[in-house]
Amino acid sequence: MDTRVGSTGGARSEDGGGASPSGGSPGPFAFLARPKVVVWLAVAVGAGVGWIWLAAMVAGMLAGTDMTALGPGMSVFNRLNGFADMPAEVRAALTVLCGPTGEAWSARDVVTVFAMWVAMVFAMMLPSAAPVLTSFASLAEEKRRAGEPAASPLLIAAGYLTIWIVFAAVATAGQALLTQLRVLTPAGTTASQVIAGTTLIAAGLYQFSPLKMGCLTRCRFPAPYFAEHWTPRPMAVFRQGIDQGIDCLGCCWALMVVMFAVGVMNVIWIAIIGAVMTVEKVTTSLAVPRLVGVVLLLWGAALVLASPVGSVLLTRLHIF
Repeated sequence: MDTRVGSTGGARSEDGGGASPSGGSPGPFAFLARPKVVVWLAVAVGAGVGWIWLAAMVAGMLAGTDMTALGPGMSVFNRLNGFADMPAEVRAALTVLCGPTGEAWSARDVVTVFAMWVAMVFAMMLPSAAPVLTSFASLAEEKRRAGEPAASPLLIAAGYLTIWIVFAAVATAGQALLTQLRVLTPAGTTASQVIAGTTLIAAGLYQFSPLKMGCLTRCRFPAPYFAEHWTPRPMAVFRQGIDQGIDCLGCCWALMVVMFAVGVMNVIWIAIIGAVMTVEKVTTSLAVPRLVGVVLLLWGAALVLASPVGSVLLTRLHIF
């Protein structure tokens, strides 16, 4: 066994195993030297932290909020605070008394909403980044077995998250502005069915765009990018993570905007949309994004047509 520095790129045995530098048995954390293990731990811990934050947010609101106000599906949480047994008028009155009452945001509100969006990014986007992160990790493991240096896949994740944290800041500013304009309610839901419907229609149309398909393809098959641009330099790998984050943003920004239509604090739809984005990236069929687009288009059209504006439109068109 050759343990000379330089024979394998370091004071390690030629078999590339997890032996300690002293030649003894592997340490208890030797598994962390495997890039794929690091990736799955990072995804699990990051997504877990995001969901814990979101769960704490919901728990903090339960006592004095009619959860129905947070969007479709959230009424299920009223079973935990007793609101489900109250008349609608009483629920509304208690929400006014105990919940947010105005559109003006304080600095604390801005920080709280930004933290919520960042938690959403961790909960929704880290699992959907698994194809990118595991692709880099696989190549890194091959390089290390060949005795070549390889940067940590955490640098890819850091660059990727940088893009989405910027998105979180933009989403926070957008939510603040839309709340001031009364397009959104203080609870983070749209003020009218028409706004919700047109948002869903726009997101549905984007599902069929060349930009969506191009970005989705690169997210699904990142291996050629990493093979062509391979480098062990940490800052270069971080920039590659930024490139991957930009592709993911191009793929998923419209689905994230759907949160404005269903309620930005709606944890049920955070889970659903996060799952949809992950399924889009781990499958190879074009039918998945197209099916999502059709569902969004039909849902949005139904909301618009069911609104007072839609009723007037249908009357004028003599459809009903």
